[in-house]
Amino acid sequence: MVTTTALEEELRRLAGSVPDPELPVLTLEELGVLRAVHVRGADSVEVELTPTYTGCPAIEAMSMDIERVLHEHGVREVSVRTVLSPAWSTDDISDEGRRKLREFGIAPPRTQHASGPISVQLGPTRTDTSRMEAVRCPNCDSADTELLSRFSSTACKALRRCLSCREPFDHFKEL
Repeated sequence: MVTTTALEEELRRLAGSVPDPELPVLTLEELGVLRAVHVRGADSVEVELTPTYTGCPAIEAMSMDIERVLHEHGVREVSVRTVLSPAWSTDDISDEGRRKLREFGIAPPRTQHASGPISVQLGPTRTDTSRMEAVRCPNCDSADTELLSRFSSTACKALRRCLSCREPFDHFKEL
């Protein structure tokens, strides 16, 4: 079991408070991409960060923002290391992060809690609640929604429309 020091916990809190560059309503801690903070010397810290997907363009901005925040708090040497295993999953988003997404008008991803491969079925774009949990509208909470586009403002979101209130909305896709 790995133990963390009080200093590492404090530095993790600081690094975790950095807003996500693509979804600034969420912090990196709430998004679940901050994996660990290790003190490596008197003024040296290593931060482990997992991107939401391989090649995520926001990882560079996240790293620079973490470095800036930790430098502002007296850490002279900060290195941010990208860690790809275990892979990030939308299940890593905290309950607080899911609440914030919903309040921001983005349907949070459905929880999967699955281990191993996840089956994918191709079919109609309308939510079929008999097979899976419905994507609920963040505006009116209706489960009667349809997929308009598999990609939205970022690759990790899809564009959906509520058939009750007729409002379009982003849905953070499950990974």
